[in-house]
Amino acid sequence: MVEPIPSLKQRLGGRSLYLVGMMGSGKTSTGRPLAKQLGYGFVDADAVIEQAAGCSIAEIFENDGEASFRTLERQVLSAISQRHSLVVATGGGVVTQQENWGVLHSGVVIWLDVMREQLLKRLRADSNHRPLLDQPDPEAAVDALLEARRPLYAEADLTVVIEDETPEQVADGILQLLPQLLKDPSKRRDD
Repeated sequence: MVEPIPSLKQRLGGRSLYLVGMMGSGKTSTGRPLAKQLGYGFVDADAVIEQAAGCSIAEIFENDGEASFRTLERQVLSAISQRHSLVVATGGGVVTQQENWGVLHSGVVIWLDVMREQLLKRLRADSNHRPLLDQPDPEAAVDALLEARRPLYAEADLTVVIEDETPEQVADGILQLLPQLLKDPSKRRDD
């Protein structure tokens, strides 16, 4: 049985929810309905980065390189963390920078773990330019990123495995799983 949202919101105590996962995993499309159901604000960290930089992420990668992008991403994440009661859709690589974990674990980290075939299908259908996939074999690039990032994503407080559920179904699933996480303090990481 799903707990009433006001009780869940009260138990969260203003802690933000940070959605992590590969590009194309649905962090933004899941984050919006999740925030709405919780009565939280929603922030797409990549959109904030683009706004701060005055250009697209692809342009940041092209003009300044990945290291500059990661520095800006860290600054934006730190600024976002100053607020509370947010659902934050992070960039796919936010977990690769160790210093971001302190910020992420100030809230609840939720890994949207999309099955590989579903992820590839989504990325093929996506019109967004993905700089890390600008390679002769984008599928191999996805596999390499998955292999490198899976252990990092696994540091999340909660993992939601996604096959072909809609973002609304994923948000509902998260709302059903959160009370169990919040009941057992030993499952919360405070490192």
